[in-house]
Amino acid sequence: MKAAIYSRVFEDGQQNDVQQFFDELAVQKIEPVIFSSFFEQIKNKINLPADTRTFEGTEDLTNDIEFIISLGGDGTLLDTITLVQNKKISIVGVNFGRLGFLAGIGREEVRRAVKAIAGRTYVTDSRTLIHVDASIPMFGNVPYALNEFSIHKRDVASMIKIHTYLNGEFLNTYWADGLIVATPTGSTGYSLSCGGPIVFPDSGSFVITPVAPHNLNVRPIIVPDSNIISFVIESRSEQIICALDSRREIIGKDVQLAVKKESFEVSLVRLSENNFLQTLRNKLTWGLDKRN
Repeated sequence: MKAAIYSRVFEDGQQNDVQQFFDELAVQKIEPVIFSSFFEQIKNKINLPADTRTFEGTEDLTNDIEFIISLGGDGTLLDTITLVQNKKISIVGVNFGRLGFLAGIGREEVRRAVKAIAGRTYVTDSRTLIHVDASIPMFGNVPYALNEFSIHKRDVASMIKIHTYLNGEFLNTYWADGLIVATPTGSTGYSLSCGGPIVFPDSGSFVITPVAPHNLNVRPIIVPDSNIISFVIESRSEQIICALDSRREIIGKDVQLAVKKESFEVSLVRLSENNFLQTLRNKLTWGLDKRN
């Protein structure tokens, strides 16, 4: 069994956890294929097999690689989405960061997680993606995101007007700093921080959430993900910002934009004991009475 290993940055405080992780891979006879820049950071600090392979990008993720394991936070896991693309590779998120909604396996669970992968006793959740179409090339060969697509005003520009349509039918004009269209997975991210609802991952929907709307009667709305959502932008500035998860591009306000459900999904691995409700309770401290 082979697993690709991805991480952005190696920190000295992680050395024991990372070493334990690679030691357990060896015990379970899982061959690691390490992202090249991460390998350069750890090769003199972590004991690795002498013949350890590395990879540079998507084209190096061959068909014999079954998993890609993300070591970091949710942002690190979102990077792996751009690497996996439409390959049949399951994604395992180990949380070395802070909150970790997506990277749901804690560093204290590393050994158990590796054993679960080797024994195939894990659970996979299929997650939908959001795809952006535009009248100009945008976001290279990865015009999709796991969490959200968002439109923003530029820097100190005044608020923008975002005319929004569902399958060509007018929905609303948002006078706001921006607008978020989140997947169910992304409903616990940026959208949530802007007052959006939490949506179950398998709900088959998009959440449209305004960012700092001027009209106080405007609220987030949930729509079926079978809709194509399109936008016409008005702004005093000639440019706006578009973002897909953590990636962003600055474009002209006249660019035609639309989003829809991506044609493929990604598979996130979780331990069988964990589920979405447990994640909500643990991360949002639901049901915890701090008075006691």
